[in-house]
Amino acid sequence: MSDAPLLQQLIEALRCLPGVGPKSATRMAFHILERDREGGRHLAGVLSLAVERIGNCSRCRTLTELEVCRLCANPQRDQGTLCVVENPTDVVALEQATSYDGLYFVLGGRLSPLDGIGPGELGMNELRERLLEGEVKEVILATTTTVEGEATAHYIAQMAGTLDCPVTRIAHGVPLGGELEYVDSGTLAHAFAGRQRV
Repeated sequence: MSDAPLLQQLIEALRCLPGVGPKSATRMAFHILERDREGGRHLAGVLSLAVERIGNCSRCRTLTELEVCRLCANPQRDQGTLCVVENPTDVVALEQATSYDGLYFVLGGRLSPLDGIGPGELGMNELRERLLEGEVKEVILATTTTVEGEATAHYIAQMAGTLDCPVTRIAHGVPLGGELEYVDSGTLAHAFAGRQRV
């Protein structure tokens, strides 16, 4: 245990959260201690349970407290489409924003040799096994448009191609309601190159 005062330990512990710097962590710590100790106890209890009980789905690798997540276990989902995403947060975003009714595969990141993240760290062997089962009729790539995301998509497309599994990629480009003068040049070039006949 640290020799730092407990208040300082709490502030430092809160800094493990993304986007939480020293000032935000200090505000959170003081809020819990001055105004909402019961909320703090509840947070501590739920956080402890979540860290102990939440793992990865054995089918899609998203976060769940079950062996097989509710999406994978749902027989109403389209078993023939598999959307490959980088993170569990992408699953949540797609479920909230789209009417997609297929299944997912969560990579847990993207290829980045400089960071030591290769195909093995992203579960590519598990993805290959999933495709070899023969149930998937379309792989939908929903990785980011970063260099690493594009490399990851290319790797998966090549792998699926060797298994005769059709691959599609979600569209990228000008956001709905966006004005061209405010869109960055990379996004605009990608959207222009990917134009479709109307």
